[in-house]
Amino acid sequence: MKPTHPFIRTSLLSLLFAGASAHASTVTGTVTDKTTGKPAVGDSVVLVDVQAGMGEVAHATTDAKGHYALNEPGSGPYLVRVTHQGAGYFIAAPQGDAPGDIPVFDVASKVQGVYIEADVLEVETASGQLKVTERYFVHNTSSPQLTQWSAHSFEVVLPDQAVLNGAGAQRPSGLPTSAKLDPDGPKGHYSFNFPIQPDEGDKDTLFQISYNLPYDSGKFTFHAQESLPADNLAVLLPKGMIFAAAAGTGFKMVPQDPATQTYIAKNAIPGKAVDFTVSGTGSMPREAQGAGGDSGAADASAAVPTGQPGGGIGTPIDTPDPLSKYKYWILGGLALLLAAAAAFLLRKPAGAFATIPAVDTGEATYPAAASTKSSALLNALKEELFALESEKINGTITPEEYASTKGALETVLRRALKRSS
Repeated sequence: MKPTHPFIRTSLLSLLFAGASAHASTVTGTVTDKTTGKPAVGDSVVLVDVQAGMGEVAHATTDAKGHYALNEPGSGPYLVRVTHQGAGYFIAAPQGDAPGDIPVFDVASKVQGVYIEADVLEVETASGQLKVTERYFVHNTSSPQLTQWSAHSFEVVLPDQAVLNGAGAQRPSGLPTSAKLDPDGPKGHYSFNFPIQPDEGDKDTLFQISYNLPYDSGKFTFHAQESLPADNLAVLLPKGMIFAAAAGTGFKMVPQDPATQTYIAKNAIPGKAVDFTVSGTGSMPREAQGAGGDSGAADASAAVPTGQPGGGIGTPIDTPDPLSKYKYWILGGLALLLAAAAAFLLRKPAGAFATIPAVDTGEATYPAAASTKSSALLNALKEELFALESEKINGTITPEEYASTKGALETVLRRALKRSS
């Protein structure tokens, strides 16, 4: 996935810091190990300055009661990062006297109760190539709760000929962010170094990969493999293309939007190839992806998958509604979620923020009332802000694009803070 266009970042950040007041204060809170139910003792806690290149400006270590205190050297905005057993957990530095409490989980490289609810491949043709966007919905139902994290937290197998365009991930209740996909073993094998945290209610961890495949012959055979047990393997493609499943795969066509086709196979076994062939040409209907436009952006909360069926995807035959709750990831992808949020916020007139619904931030839900909109929007953007620096470190963004984006961010921040002072 290509990095978010700079205008989205700058537009959102101009909203983020409008009305922010300059003041120094102390951030205090408690880090609790949810695996043991006890305070997390001896964890490193860092205050990160968003405006200073995500630099670390204050450090602390949790005491015997899990408490920490960090002095803010200026007006911020800041993020608080705690590292527990090597895995990082983030919150936005709270405003005023609100506590900066942070839940963490013990870490293991492999965790019982981690499985794929759905692996969804969206396939279409473009410029003589096959364009594929693949999305994994991964549950962590471990008990006691553990985070699965290592350099190989989540392994995927892509076709040998795949040319990667980008990758992203989303924590439970968080926002999408770019992620690095590392080669891992034989050709076509990759791994995400991204934590799979325990589910939060019905919210799980999401992974996305986009790639191109050669399509000179107008036909391509997939040998899909899962690294974990998968309840559903789904293939979406436009009406102009033809789908042919190999014998014994158990694919069934399910009713959905008349402009697209959906095929689902149940209970994919790890390491066992599920073969299917696509042929013909066609593009996914862009009008179905209107969540980023005027109509879809009318409700920012709609840009986050929920447990409710969505328009355009009907109830699959003989399946427990495996696709409806994934509608916005299937149709829009990571970039659309950010664009929809931007469109929604930018169309709001001045003073309208008091009526915006609560913003789901990943660690907590903050009401976006006028008095707290800076905190809410900061939480909503924290993953994207870290993504810019992550893209630089991982080499997934050009120096020119990084410099341009960073410069635009700093300009908007200075202007917003000057207006609010």
